[in-house]
Amino acid sequence: MRATPLAVTALAAALLLTACDDGGSSSSAEEREVTESTKPGEPCKMHNVAMNMGPANSAPAVGDTGNIAVTIINRDAECTVDGLPAAGLDTGDSVGKVPVDKAAKPQKLTLAKDAEVSFTLTYVRGEEGGEKSLAAKTLKIYLPGDTSPRDFPWEYGDVALKSGAVPDAALSGFQQTGD
Repeated sequence: MRATPLAVTALAAALLLTACDDGGSSSSAEEREVTESTKPGEPCKMHNVAMNMGPANSAPAVGDTGNIAVTIINRDAECTVDGLPAAGLDTGDSVGKVPVDKAAKPQKLTLAKDAEVSFTLTYVRGEEGGEKSLAAKTLKIYLPGDTSPRDFPWEYGDVALKSGAVPDAALSGFQQTGD
């Protein structure tokens, strides 16, 4: 028996459609990437950036001041960072919001793909287990206009408290790095 060209074409099409079945998912990984992509000029979102913490100049003893650089790298289409960074120190039971330095000025920065901005978190080391200390376990970082944080382990000891649950810490404004 000899196969006709129409039968071969139909069989090939059926095999191709079967091979493309993704188990019921309505979009491929590539399509999901495109739907989450930032449109040029929109605010940068956590799912479109890479973030690095460090280098750190950690505070070695109670009352000493430490500084940690945080770098944000845009991995998507051009986007903007408009405002100031936000961060919280999470103990597991509560989150102490890190205030922004009074000298920091909000600004609007446009980030091309692979462009970077950075800011610095400055903190005062607290007494381990002390009443006026925050036993932070995680640093939560937020971009302006995005409520999804990026979490980093806090490895710099307890942080002194200014008053109540406010950490004796501050965030600088954004600084554009590189070009």
